Amino acid sequence: MIEGVKVKKLRVIPDERGRLMEIFRSDDPLFEQFGQVYLTTTYPGVVKAWHYHKVQTDNVTVVYGMLKLALYDDRAASSTKGEVMEFFAGEHNPLLIQIPKEVYHGWKCIGEKEALVVNCPTEVYNYERPDEYRLPYDTDRIPYDWEIKMG
Repeated sequence: MIEGVKVKKLRVIPDERGRLMEIFRSDDPLFEQFGQVYLTTTYPGVVKAWHYHKVQTDNVTVVYGMLKLALYDDRAASSTKGEVMEFFAGEHNPLLIQIPKEVYHGWKCIGEKEALVVNCPTEVYNYERPDEYRLPYDTDRIPYDWEIKMG
């Protein structure tokens, strides 16, 4: 487990009217502060990677579809420097994944339908000076392969 990453298994409560899934609360042990909430989507087979933030912590949940979400710890002072983590998150495995500052992250939509992702970062997006530091999805700096693992 990468130092600072926290995962909360989400509970779906169904009844005859539909279902409810509580994602994140201000009294949750994972809660730091509120920045904003946004929805982003990813089409089937698309990879959105890699980036990290210096200021914000991300709190990511896949509310529709499925993602393969990967994390890479490149922090010099981290006890888990060089480690990779992988999650299969979404409808079939509802999780809240807290991604700490300076941990690279990205994902691939692995289902046959568009994946909908809700993020509740600790900071608001700064349009003039975005807190995003990027590498290409296929960079040699991160030991990760986005292809499906068969067998």
